[in-house]
Amino acid sequence: MVQQITAYTQEIQAFEPKTADELEQYRIKFLGTKGIVKAMFGEMKQVPNERKKEFGQVLNSFKQVAEERYTQFEHLKDGAGQTQAAVDFSLPAEAHRLGTRHPISIVRNKIIHIFERLGYTVAEGPEIEDDWHNFTALNLPENHPARDMQDTFYISKNPDWLLRTHTSSVQVRTMEAGKLPIRVICPGRVYRNETISARAHCFFHQAEGLYIDENVSFADLKQTLYHFVKELFGEEVRIRFRPSYFPFTEPSAEMDISCIICGGEGCSVCKHTGWVEILGCGMVHPKVLENCGIDPEKYTGFAFGMGIERITMLKYQIKDLRLFSENDTRFLEQFTGAV
Repeated sequence: MVQQITAYTQEIQAFEPKTADELEQYRIKFLGTKGIVKAMFGEMKQVPNERKKEFGQVLNSFKQVAEERYTQFEHLKDGAGQTQAAVDFSLPAEAHRLGTRHPISIVRNKIIHIFERLGYTVAEGPEIEDDWHNFTALNLPENHPARDMQDTFYISKNPDWLLRTHTSSVQVRTMEAGKLPIRVICPGRVYRNETISARAHCFFHQAEGLYIDENVSFADLKQTLYHFVKELFGEEVRIRFRPSYFPFTEPSAEMDISCIICGGEGCSVCKHTGWVEILGCGMVHPKVLENCGIDPEKYTGFAFGMGIERITMLKYQIKDLRLFSENDTRFLEQFTGAV
């Protein structure tokens, strides 16, 4: 047995594999489950007890030699036992895959950029609001439908804490700060208990604007929104105002633009009217100014608010609101060139 081990040791030391297949054959022959090393250990039962220790040391040395020789040439194989290709370190590195902005972020940033050039600054506030900032300060009485549990996500009652239903709460906080004049744009996420469908969701994004100063008129509001729409949708778009009602503005109006999908001819998007509503607006109600510590006899102002999803769907002709929140990369990758 010692002579066999000596012969095998010489064979191992002379082994010089050139391919992964040769190395694999070596492994099977010497280190496999039916290999020579395991077979030699099986012969230990025939060794006299007084020589088992001595022979065990010889076997362990033999096993170590066989394993070390295999390890020396292990670079010929990859983890799957296949031939490993040589690495060309002169090749350029693989480019990182870059993402793109979400379409909501693209449009939000465009809205902000337009108003920043008109002197507006960005104001932000908490998404979890109290009753005062979300409802009461905005002249929304206690029995107003907007406070209904079916429309609002309440976190607690008495006192009321809720997920804000509009970014008008940011306008209230800005007015309470008392730094006049005020000219802010308030983008952010809001929440309403809506049934999720192609045209509605339980959360969405708004961009609201507020301008308060001396001698601000409805003409200032109209000219500001004319400029905004022309900048965002192009000079050819037509605009109209319709009388409306909001508790926090007086007078109030809805603003429509000619349908950019059908050019005002009439389609399913505009319900064959040729017009699409994009925002609500109006002069800030004197009661709201009083609630926020601003003298309505000295100061006036206007406010407006729009859903960013609606603007985005019109601008990019997207027909399903749910696409914005499903994280489908096939949809999102379409906006790579829109950044």
